[in-house]
Amino acid sequence: MSSKREVKKVLIVDPNAEQSARLAHQLQFIDFDTKVFSSFEMVEALPEVAEFQAVLVANFHGIVDWVARLKAKHEGCPPFVLLLGNQPADISQKEIEDNFIGCLKDEIRYATLSDILHRAEVRGSANTEIPKESTQNPELFRSLVGNSRAIVRVRKMIDQVAPTEATVLILGESGTGKEVVARNIHYYSNRRSKPFVPINCGAIPSELLESELFGHEKGSFTGAVGSRQGRFEMAEGGTIFLDEIGDMPLSMQVKLLRVIQERSFERVGSNKSIKSDVRIVAATHRNLEQAIEEGKFREDLFYRLNVFPVEMPPLNSRAEDLPLLVNELITRLEHEKKSSVRLTPAAMMALCNYDWPGNVRELANLMERLTILHPYGVVDAADLPSKLAPYGARALATEEPDEVAAAPLIQGMPQMPLNNKPRLPRDGIDLKQHLTDIEIILIEQALDECSGVVAHAANRLKIRRTTLVEKMRKYNIQRPEEVS
Repeated sequence: MSSKREVKKVLIVDPNAEQSARLAHQLQFIDFDTKVFSSFEMVEALPEVAEFQAVLVANFHGIVDWVARLKAKHEGCPPFVLLLGNQPADISQKEIEDNFIGCLKDEIRYATLSDILHRAEVRGSANTEIPKESTQNPELFRSLVGNSRAIVRVRKMIDQVAPTEATVLILGESGTGKEVVARNIHYYSNRRSKPFVPINCGAIPSELLESELFGHEKGSFTGAVGSRQGRFEMAEGGTIFLDEIGDMPLSMQVKLLRVIQERSFERVGSNKSIKSDVRIVAATHRNLEQAIEEGKFREDLFYRLNVFPVEMPPLNSRAEDLPLLVNELITRLEHEKKSSVRLTPAAMMALCNYDWPGNVRELANLMERLTILHPYGVVDAADLPSKLAPYGARALATEEPDEVAAAPLIQGMPQMPLNNKPRLPRDGIDLKQHLTDIEIILIEQALDECSGVVAHAANRLKIRRTTLVEKMRKYNIQRPEEVS
């Protein structure tokens, strides 16, 4: 899994020599290689257009026709165009709409330039089609987006271990993307065409875990009305992902150790040995060495699993990856939900200052929530959830007024006034479902903030308690303590 566009290159097309030289100098300062041309024709004759991450173009007449010609002539050319100056009137035409990232004004700030190029990089990755023979899940790379040293190291380790048959142990806090790593290891291994079978060892009762892993024969226990394959049989020839291995009971740890050593197992209620050709990838958020000292995890199993450890960094240790992660998540939501959102610099700074105890999973949930509350709208620091309010206030205090006002465009959305009003999508919206989604989110938030006390949550929502109870029943919402 090699990193795409290791050397970042940008094309500048501008007849104004002074302006293009100034912009090229800014780009070189943030480690971009630049090429400057004064006309469209010079770019069309360039053979290596596909190597460039973005094309920065002055606001020429005929931009739509030029982009169409460039796309027709160069297969795989950069699917994005950055325009210097004001947005052209014909930007909504289909030929350029999919390629448009945003407008850079005459006075270009470092933060704005860096952010818009980050989004160009994400757009380029999102617009790159997956080969037809590929079975790659588009979600595979969601948590691996970023340029921080920690995440680059994780990608390199995946590159190194995936082609081997080594057992892998993935460590890291909940929500950091351990299953994403496991799926990448399987995808880039020689077992890619075989099954990838996950199982959460901590979510299955101990008395059922053996049957889940190894299967059972008919009548082997009460309720076993027929024979059933276990996860190891399902994963034959492929990869089994043992998530939360640290929560596996000691009795099962002994049996798993035997499977790893002997490469065979028996179904529950059978004495027939079944050979197993399965690669094992395990993961846990627990400190297994400490668990060994406490007698909760077998030392011999730990050493069998810990052949090649991969540690996923928490999100708060790679804050520099936040802008890329946010744009990646918005891109996915646009593809899946046909909704989007824009963040002001102050809102983005608030996200970067937050601790993210839930890691990438928490960030993904927040972005989905924002696209529901502000579909195709602008989110400022003040619009973020209450737990992010202190970080938003800090961001507003440190931002320059004009920088806060210059909200960047997100993922190709046309320029719009910063009035924080939602924008109706071009294809329309299911208003009833949208309002229902908002109502459910606010009810759940009120219950969470009030520790599940319905009366207090009703006061927060300014409705009667009986009304809230009826809505909870209608939407099948449980109080926090009722959720198992």
